[in-house]
Amino acid sequence: MELRQLKYYIKAKELENFSEAAEQLFISQSTLSQQIKQLENELGTPLFHRVGKRVHPTEAGIRFYDYALQCLHKANDGFQMVQDLGQIKTGKLHIGCSYGLKHVLAPAIVAFARTYPNIHIQVSFGTSKEITDRLFSFELDFVLTFEFDSIHPEMNYQPLFTSGLRLLTSHTSEIAHRSSVTLADIQQLPLALPAHGYATRHFIDQLFTSHQLTPQVNLEINDIPTLLELVNTGHWHTILTQTTANGQPQFTAIPIEGVNIVQQAAIISLKAAYQKQSAKAFQEILIHQ
Repeated sequence: MELRQLKYYIKAKELENFSEAAEQLFISQSTLSQQIKQLENELGTPLFHRVGKRVHPTEAGIRFYDYALQCLHKANDGFQMVQDLGQIKTGKLHIGCSYGLKHVLAPAIVAFARTYPNIHIQVSFGTSKEITDRLFSFELDFVLTFEFDSIHPEMNYQPLFTSGLRLLTSHTSEIAHRSSVTLADIQQLPLALPAHGYATRHFIDQLFTSHQLTPQVNLEINDIPTLLELVNTGHWHTILTQTTANGQPQFTAIPIEGVNIVQQAAIISLKAAYQKQSAKAFQEILIHQ
């Protein structure tokens, strides 16, 4: 069993198309088919149903996927470990980040790049669920996000700071002068909220449910910059963490009376994954900046 065979199988399983998999892997379809066939022969069972030009994973093909993914990742970890025996000079760093923490990530990137200019940094923004799912798929080295209310046993958590929930409104809106609002007040306002999957939305839903209130949610958006653009028009209001409004004078963050919900910002990584030296160096900057 060779690593390239696992790589070919993983891509074919994800796309369920040999032609597309071969194209993305920059090999011929015949090469991909041959290598997967050799893998199946070694395993003693087919991994795909082949129906004309279409392929679908068999039960074995479905079950084998997680093991193949972990095996390939462990091999990459081993390679990275050997590379890390030297100084941090080159390589890639893949970071996932919630939009509400972009103000924390941006200065850290600048500081890191000054010290390690040859490290290629790739940043992916998304909901807390999206980026933690990608972390579990070994697509990201670590994520910067707000924790959910439950701790996953397979993850490492490095707390950074807490941030309270606030009603965010345009500084020109008719309620921008308010020093505070109640949940009952918010219930009467047209709201634009983050879509489900954001940790913040999880807490918002819990908050209103616990007070037996039903908010007037007119818009649900899975893109925070677009959400803020719409709130800035003054037609809608939203509930986000205080940090989201930091450095954005066009918004007013109003405290919510009787609500003491704070979210914990944290660096999250997988316990089972090797932490490359560049990731550790970046995390140190986040912790101490």
